[in-house]
Amino acid sequence: MKKSFKPIDLKNVETYSIKQRKSKVDVKDLGRPYEKGLSFKEFIETLPNILAARDIKEVADRIVEAYKGEKVVAVGMGAHVIKVGLGPVIIDLMEQGIITSVSMNGAGIIHDSELAMIGQTSEDVAAELKGGAFGMAEETGRILNEAVKDGVKNGYGIGRSVGERLLKEEFPYNGKSILAAGARLGIPVTVHVAVGTDIIHMSPHCSGAAVGEGSHTDFRLFSSVVSKLEGGVYLNIGSAVILPEVFLKALTLVRNLGHEVNNFTTVNMDFIQGYRPLTNVCKRPTMTGGRGYSLTGHHEIMVPLLAAMLKEQI
Repeated sequence: MKKSFKPIDLKNVETYSIKQRKSKVDVKDLGRPYEKGLSFKEFIETLPNILAARDIKEVADRIVEAYKGEKVVAVGMGAHVIKVGLGPVIIDLMEQGIITSVSMNGAGIIHDSELAMIGQTSEDVAAELKGGAFGMAEETGRILNEAVKDGVKNGYGIGRSVGERLLKEEFPYNGKSILAAGARLGIPVTVHVAVGTDIIHMSPHCSGAAVGEGSHTDFRLFSSVVSKLEGGVYLNIGSAVILPEVFLKALTLVRNLGHEVNNFTTVNMDFIQGYRPLTNVCKRPTMTGGRGYSLTGHHEIMVPLLAAMLKEQI
């Protein structure tokens, strides 16, 4: 059956004054143009107090509050953070006492250690994969696996084991290594491994037993950090799967053991917001209190920006 339609009549539409409406943007929140010669702090003050600009300022405030209150500020990170050159930025925050622990995946120790050893890392995977040479660097496989096996004998996790070995070897670029900094400063650096994901697992020097025991020791050490997270901040930077999953398990473990960890801040920083970081870092852990933040952007820009904001306030 054919239907007939006519333009709807608008004469009886009800309206109200714009002055009565609740609006999400206020003139006081607008940004200001940058003026030549401003200090970094003054530049930050020119940013609008809206969306991500507001959020990164709030994140900085919460980290500063945690630092001044002697609370935990823990960082979980993917290896990409190291590959884009941010090791020195993380190390500086460790030395300043702002970051109280660092956690990374298995790839993190490879790039961090190679930078310490020779000042270079990140091979051309496509070029080396064709002939089966990808991941077969002798020094990387041997030194890291020996470090893990030796450290486990002393009851260490992978992070401390590798950090201590780097210091012992006195490699020329140890000053650029997060692992070496952790060992030097006595700051926990934990490593959380998925067996088979890292090139050193292909090495003839690899011991699956040592890798498993070292990673589990680091899980328990990381859980100890999480047990003191009340009032603190946890930042997940560039880890899409491993660290969000490890964080969630550590949190439920310490709550099971009776630790009060209900009110804290979580932050996910990445150039793509994925399911696990949003769910396991920002949403589920803060359901009992605190708040989760998502900051989207390239690590090599966002991390130095946040670090500079912290140092300006502290």
